[in-house]
Amino acid sequence: MKRNLFITATVCLLFGLLQSCGGNNSKKAETDSAQKINETVKPVDEKSSKFAVEAANGGMSEVAMGKLAQEKATNPRVKAFGTMMVNDHTKINDELKSLAATLNVTLPASINPEEQKHLDELAKKSGKDFDKEYIMMMVEDHDMDVKAFEEASQNLTNTDIKAFANNTLATLKVHQDSAKAIKAALK
Repeated sequence: MKRNLFITATVCLLFGLLQSCGGNNSKKAETDSAQKINETVKPVDEKSSKFAVEAANGGMSEVAMGKLAQEKATNPRVKAFGTMMVNDHTKINDELKSLAATLNVTLPASINPEEQKHLDELAKKSGKDFDKEYIMMMVEDHDMDVKAFEEASQNLTNTDIKAFANNTLATLKVHQDSAKAIKAALK
């Protein structure tokens, strides 16, 4: 009980400090601190917690970019893909948050600065340039995601996070295939 209280107090203190910092550095600190908390507390093995932190960061980025596509895309297929990203990745993110809570794994509360930079660059685009850039990013992101989730579903030692990766893989492959088909149609 005392250990859980200490962990909760530490997480709350770190979250409060991070919120007061502001700017991209606080977002990086948030992502980095989530992993550092996991390394200190060790709720699960390091590879499993690192995967969970990276999956949370990527999922939040997919939702943010999907919302941007819903607003800015001119091609109906790109707009629909953005809606699919928001819906599916919100569900996946919620599942990961729930799993992390049961395992006492700390996840970042916002995307890291590198992902924010991509989002900001994408937001500057419009029209067909936006559509092509967004879909190109989605193909690249989902190629990396599918690879990472395949490796996690085979190699992680935490069975719950391993199962999450395995269960999420089918959805990510649908996204990957859809993004590639839309990219080919936009040429």
